[in-house]
Amino acid sequence: MLYLFLFGIITAQAQTDYNTKNGFVAEGYDVVSYFNNNPKEGNNSFTTNYDGAQFKFESQAHLDTFKANPDKYIPQYGGYCAYAIAEKGEKVSIDPETFEIRDGKLYLFYNSVFVNTLKKWQKKDVKGLIKKADQSWRTIGYKKD
Repeated sequence: MLYLFLFGIITAQAQTDYNTKNGFVAEGYDVVSYFNNNPKEGNNSFTTNYDGAQFKFESQAHLDTFKANPDKYIPQYGGYCAYAIAEKGEKVSIDPETFEIRDGKLYLFYNSVFVNTLKKWQKKDVKGLIKKADQSWRTIGYKKD
């Protein structure tokens, strides 16, 4: 019982580790725009801080939409590559234009000339990958002080 109590305190104090390459989650892309299937770079005039991370938006309307329900728009696994989290348990940067919306959640992926992890993700058992990524994220998803 004491263990569960202490674990709850430690977990409550832990802060999610967001991929903030370029200073913003999703490399400064507007996380709301992904849900319109049209990712756009955010504008420096429309930013907010949520859960210790900076987010950028293309418009005031998207900023307001995010503020009304931020948990809906935050990328899974802190905005790191979902495939790498699942398969390797590693935090890997992403290509902000390589994404998938699945079951109302935003997943971001690494993509380069030779490797597109979204294609690898879609060729496998995605539900199984999500389960593996969720397990890995419980271990690696928090900032270390």
